[in-house]
Amino acid sequence: MFCEPHVIVMIVLFFLLLCISAFVSGSETALFSLSPADLDRAHEKKGRSDEAILKLLEDSDYTLASILITNNLVNICIVILSANIISETTTFRSAAWEFVFTTVIVTFLLLLFGEIMPKVFASYNPLGFARRGARAVLFLRKATRPLSYLLVRSSSRLNNLAAKNRDNISLDELSNAIDITETQSREEKRMLSGIVSFASTEVEQIMVPRLDITAIERSATFERVKEIIISSGFSRIPVYEENIDNIVGILYVKDVLPHLDAEAGFDWTTLLRKAYYVPEHKKINDLLEEFQSNKVHMAIVVDEYGSTLGLLSLEDILEEIVGEISDESDTTTSFYTKLGEGQYIFEGKTHLGDFERILGLPEELFNDVKGNAETVAGLMLEIKRNFLKKGESVTCHGLQFTVISIDGRRIGKVKVVRNEEPLD
Repeated sequence: MFCEPHVIVMIVLFFLLLCISAFVSGSETALFSLSPADLDRAHEKKGRSDEAILKLLEDSDYTLASILITNNLVNICIVILSANIISETTTFRSAAWEFVFTTVIVTFLLLLFGEIMPKVFASYNPLGFARRGARAVLFLRKATRPLSYLLVRSSSRLNNLAAKNRDNISLDELSNAIDITETQSREEKRMLSGIVSFASTEVEQIMVPRLDITAIERSATFERVKEIIISSGFSRIPVYEENIDNIVGILYVKDVLPHLDAEAGFDWTTLLRKAYYVPEHKKINDLLEEFQSNKVHMAIVVDEYGSTLGLLSLEDILEEIVGEISDESDTTTSFYTKLGEGQYIFEGKTHLGDFERILGLPEELFNDVKGNAETVAGLMLEIKRNFLKKGESVTCHGLQFTVISIDGRRIGKVKVVRNEEPLD
């Protein structure tokens, strides 16, 4: 049977196609394994083969598509030829045994001689192998150009669709990814969480509330203005007329400095700059862009009726990402005092984020009870669901909060006792 002419032709053609498959597979490995040093040598020598290599890699998508198309066509032909050769030379008891035998033999030959051996050989000397085969691959690329064009265009369209889907990841998914990521630093995790929540944070969530604003009345004397500047330590101070709902401008301390020696009757109101107003529900990422474009560092937060709710500075926005920013005029522990092991006194207006950081608590610890509260005092009101009097206490997650002082209708100072390890 093996001596029949048509069988001999098929066997010769089979091994020829197997060699082509090996060559194409090796060329793929060689071309796409070239190091920068190999490419430099190709640029320096600039022989015909080197020029072909550089040309193939200039348009690597079409090169790869041509190699894959050629390899698959050759492998299909090998499978068809092998099936014919086996059916002509061997007799099986059943078609199932013939199918299994053909599959095993052809798969073994294709993997060993058409894939594994040429790729291993090419990986040891990629530049040499690429130089031997570059011109032939360049010819294959030209010959398969129509098919490779369709393949590249189709894959590009699919990549674009996949890229769009990847861009539509939600903030919740990012937040969950950060939660399950193990990081070396707690501060690093806090910063990543701040970046994720940055776009969804509104101005009212981080502003300095109305009652805590340091402001100057427009009718104040110049001496009084200097006293407020020195006592507050702020570089920008709002100025109001009659009440704080009517802010008429912002006084920059740097504008006052040249006039420190001026007479007591100096009209300091001529130094005022225009105030920048923003609504309470504005996103802080949008406000940051406005700060940059308008070259301002402070905004007055107002409600729908135009009443002043608070103020927000550039520093407040940045602290949402990087945490507390302290300078030489800040006292980092001014809002709390440690009495002993597990006992503290906090200002009621202390932000919950700072409170959790100082006590080393998980960020999500109070999510089940805090509601819209942003401060320790607000948390206590959410837990109690009513106003608290001096001496009253509430307990939450192993922490006991006791009102020490009341400032008007606000909780002034709070004693916090850690009775047990808080629940995560």
